[in-house]
Amino acid sequence: MPLKIMPKKKHLSAGRVPLILFLCQMIGALDVPLDPKLLDDLVQPPTITQQSPKDYIVDPRENIVIQCEAKGKPPPSFSWTRNGTHFDIDKDPLVTMKPGSGTLIINIITEGKAETYEGVYQCTARNERGAAVSNNIVVRPSRSPLWTKERLEPITLRNGQSLVLPCRPPIGLPPAIIFWMDNSFQRLPQSERVSQGLNGDLYFSNVLPEDTREDYICYARFNHTQTIQQKQPISLKVISVDELNDTLAANLSDTEFYGAKPNKERPPTFLTPEGNESLKEELRGNVLSLECIAEGLPTPIIYWIKEDGTLPVNRTFYRNFKKTLQITQVTEADSGNYQCIAKNPLGAVHHTIAVTVKAAPYWIAAPQNLVLSPGENGTLICRANGNPKPRIAWLTNGVPIEIAPEDPSRKIDGDTIIFSNVQERLSAVYQCNASNEYGYLLANAFVNVLAEPPRILTSANMLYQVIANRPAFLDCAFFGSPLPAIEWFKGTRGSALHEDIYVLHDNGTLEIPVAQKDSTGTYTCVARNKLGMAKNEVHLEIKDPTRIIKQPEHAVVQRGSKVSFECKVKHDHTLIPTIVWLKDHGELPNEERFSVDKDHLVVTDVSDDDGGTYTCTANTTLDRVSASAVLRVVAPTPTPAPIYDVPNPPFDLELTNQLDKSVQLTWTPGDDNNSPITKFIIEYEDAMHEAGVWHHQAEVSGTQTTAQLKLSPYVNYSFRVMAENSIGRSVPSEASEQYLTKAAEPDQNPTAVEGLGTEPDNLVITWKPLNGFESNGPGLQYKVSWRQKDGDDEWTSVVVANVSKYIVSGTPTFVPYLIKVQALNDVGFAPEPAVVMGHSGEDLPMVAPGNVRVNVVNSTLAEVHWDPVPLKSVRGHLQGYRIYYWKVQSSSKRNRRHIEKKILTFQGSKTHGMLPGLQPYSHYFLNVRVVNGKGEGPASSDRGFHTPEGVPSAPSSLKIVNPTLDSLTLEWDPPSHPNGVLTEYTLKYQPINSTHELGPLVDLKIPANKTRWTLKNLNFSTRYKFYFYAQTSVGSGSQITEEAITTVDEAGILPPDVGAGKAMASRQVDIATQGWFIGLMCAVALLILILLIVCFVRRNKGGKYPVKEKEDAHADPEIQPMKEDDGTFGEYRSFESDAEDHKPLKKGSRTPSDRTVKKEDSDDSLVDYGEGVNGQFNEDGSFIGQYSGKKEKEPAEGNESSEAPSPVNAMNSFV
Repeated sequence: MPLKIMPKKKHLSAGRVPLILFLCQMIGALDVPLDPKLLDDLVQPPTITQQSPKDYIVDPRENIVIQCEAKGKPPPSFSWTRNGTHFDIDKDPLVTMKPGSGTLIINIITEGKAETYEGVYQCTARNERGAAVSNNIVVRPSRSPLWTKERLEPITLRNGQSLVLPCRPPIGLPPAIIFWMDNSFQRLPQSERVSQGLNGDLYFSNVLPEDTREDYICYARFNHTQTIQQKQPISLKVISVDELNDTLAANLSDTEFYGAKPNKERPPTFLTPEGNESLKEELRGNVLSLECIAEGLPTPIIYWIKEDGTLPVNRTFYRNFKKTLQITQVTEADSGNYQCIAKNPLGAVHHTIAVTVKAAPYWIAAPQNLVLSPGENGTLICRANGNPKPRIAWLTNGVPIEIAPEDPSRKIDGDTIIFSNVQERLSAVYQCNASNEYGYLLANAFVNVLAEPPRILTSANMLYQVIANRPAFLDCAFFGSPLPAIEWFKGTRGSALHEDIYVLHDNGTLEIPVAQKDSTGTYTCVARNKLGMAKNEVHLEIKDPTRIIKQPEHAVVQRGSKVSFECKVKHDHTLIPTIVWLKDHGELPNEERFSVDKDHLVVTDVSDDDGGTYTCTANTTLDRVSASAVLRVVAPTPTPAPIYDVPNPPFDLELTNQLDKSVQLTWTPGDDNNSPITKFIIEYEDAMHEAGVWHHQAEVSGTQTTAQLKLSPYVNYSFRVMAENSIGRSVPSEASEQYLTKAAEPDQNPTAVEGLGTEPDNLVITWKPLNGFESNGPGLQYKVSWRQKDGDDEWTSVVVANVSKYIVSGTPTFVPYLIKVQALNDVGFAPEPAVVMGHSGEDLPMVAPGNVRVNVVNSTLAEVHWDPVPLKSVRGHLQGYRIYYWKVQSSSKRNRRHIEKKILTFQGSKTHGMLPGLQPYSHYFLNVRVVNGKGEGPASSDRGFHTPEGVPSAPSSLKIVNPTLDSLTLEWDPPSHPNGVLTEYTLKYQPINSTHELGPLVDLKIPANKTRWTLKNLNFSTRYKFYFYAQTSVGSGSQITEEAITTVDEAGILPPDVGAGKAMASRQVDIATQGWFIGLMCAVALLILILLIVCFVRRNKGGKYPVKEKEDAHADPEIQPMKEDDGTFGEYRSFESDAEDHKPLKKGSRTPSDRTVKKEDSDDSLVDYGEGVNGQFNEDGSFIGQYSGKKEKEPAEGNESSEAPSPVNAMNSFV
């Protein structure tokens, strides 16, 4: 049975809590997790988790620590063997075992010697389920012996002779690292002539006078003990032959002179290795090092080859001036003969090294832990390789399996143990030992027989955040025995997720390959086996990707100028990006010239060093985007400045290597006009199908003049080339010669295949045909095939000419069909096409919605409910339901005009909706119809309903007639929309004095049957402002305002320019001949002139009529606008801005105050509502728009009036 432990596979999104990984890093086997919270009651055989290396070299100056750590349930106990016998640590006071562990600590600092504890150690960890053993750990103390004392004679050589200075370091453990230095601890220089060999000796291919020195010292560094030993200094003196002749010729003979040789050039010979051939053996996985050092004059050069083979790429390295060849990770394939060649101008010498690669055992398949349930079967496999082939030996609980207790469920077959019908008492730890003469491998693998219900180890309610259109991985790490089956669900009632859209990994992870916004939600992982079930919920959020919507642009600037790069980023509103600017992939220079401000990087006083690539990087916790721009710094424009221009077009186009599907195009570049060509753009023309139309073919580097072009069949090609530099793109070259490729069958099928009926008994199949370039040959046709989706019929096919439509007649109404369209030509058929689904034609719905109910919400709003029609009766795609409703008119109005029906459409399968904008106190009828793609079905029975009373509209008009010295008469027309039964009118008025201050407000109630009212006992020559509105039982309606004045000496209403808007009648006494009156008129004329000047000055300054400020203090609280805080639509109402309060009335108009507006008709518009008239409704069909009344055209404000001020008005303002 496979393993039950399923660790998570990968981890994508940022901020995710990592799951526990149950991969045992030390021995490479899956394990039972020991999570203290989830799996307290699980038992597990021991597993060695940490141990000292097989070859363990210890520092004799420190305590010896031999590691052995293991885990298991219950916790294991530990024991040791030394040199194959039990090691009783209780009898040695210097040896202790670390508590809760098997690690040994041997105290040799205070007493004892490391050499006493040399030997082979092995640790055993044991509990009731079995015993695991460690490797054999060979413990040896390190050694760093001194050089033996020796007397070194000085060496004297002639110039050009070869020399080997021996090092021969003492043998230490581990081996020492050799290097040559002088008395000042400076490394001696090495070269092709002088170098250190692998054995530590210093080789001179030939000596020179500058090699003379007395302190050639070989050092040996023992890293383990951190000590350095040095050899006695060696003295070397190099002299020339001429110098010998001058100083020593009389006293020395050539035979007495050390190494006496003539100073002349000579061919190479090898200093090491000796002879023509040698052998080298290396172990697999090690570094193979081959060395050849030659002497000669001039200094020889070393070359390496492998006979009958090549040196491995990426693993071959040359060291020590090519005198050493190294191959890393050597394998058996690297065996063979390697030849080193030493050459100088006088000759060459060869040496062959025969390399044999042996191999200590290495794993092919190490045994893995098994968790089985009672009665199950399983296998342990132990496969290793090596050179020579290793021997496999099995142990159980540390005992050779041959002498272990018999187990009837176990059968050994070489490197495999087969288990069948296991029982819980047979849990054990098995050891596999693979060994040959070069080493061994030891692996522990337990067989744990458990019966456990599923457990989910992933934390509950984890939140995963993923960028849209990227993969999402939802983890479900689980455990159980037998192995649980894993299922994933989305939402609370979703069905199991399948692998047509999702990827279900063996470790329980659910992968969504391309996460979309609709992937957001809650996902449930369910694990089941025969013992039970467990589940866990995780949550997924999909975020918008971070995008750079404005990228930095390349720039060419002059030295000393300023440059700015812009980088605008758009990101998910829940993610906060961090913007970082880089220069040439590194940090920006730490200079004040570089400044970053939100979306911009600005560089001032640009220098040559500022040139390079600038990158804007936007990082969030989930994604990262970047964009770059290149800054090129140029010198200030020289005099004369070079002319930079686009390149001249290429020429001499030639086609070569003409094959069926490729051709080689060559060309000669034109002049680059002082700006290097960066690329060439190649275009093609298809003279057969689209003559005169050029298409993009390829782009190549500006250094290339040849391109290999891929071609399509049955195209008459010709090519042209354009060059591009930093300035721009050249004009196209002349066209090349034409080249016609051979025909072939189409390699693609038509796209945009659709099936949609236009009549109830047909199916119209349409597609986007291939163009001539895509046809690949002559005789392009299409094979159109169709069959009913839910039937057993065979495909029906026809072959049609190069068209884009085929009509299938005689089909059933609105039936799904499978459709495919395949291209073919005279050569053959295109690949098998994809199958798409379509529908035959729709017909009108047959059934009307039933059980129509109306619930009147308020005076302007009603809610309608209905029962849906059966889907089969729709006979098409259900588009929604449509409500027709109309107001019942009086008999007189019905005769005047046709009844206007209004329509609201509700998309989809909604079964209720809201009717807004109804007229209060009215009787309506409505019916409901179902709608499909063909049209409407029959209407339901008409359903009537009444709307309750509402507040009335403003009175239709208000006029002031018959003004006298102390009275004014008001006449009005009732509201055009009473919206109920009028109960009374309310008239409020107040005087306005000459300083525009408002007087006390008088409130007067007038019966509803009146249309005329006279106010008496008013002040003479006084302006009054009137507020007038009607009332129903529901409340007050909108008001209308007017202004007028009582007469002066029975004078009438204010002249038009004052704002009252009414004609004034005047009855004058004939006093024109009176002297006092003439004087008075002169004074008045002077005052009028002054007033005109003041008025013009005030109007030029934009002054406003000041009544507004006066009326603000006396605003009528009873005529405030109605609030819509009840959550319903309320009545249609439009309010003027405060800036228009109490403006004087223009002639011939009734300007409303800030709280009123004259409405001739309702401003309700269904354009704002149902979908049938471009309205918007939410899912339950309720209205989600906003009422908006249409304002009447407003009069110009006070001083902005286009009418000239009147002298009479001015005079009255001073009364």
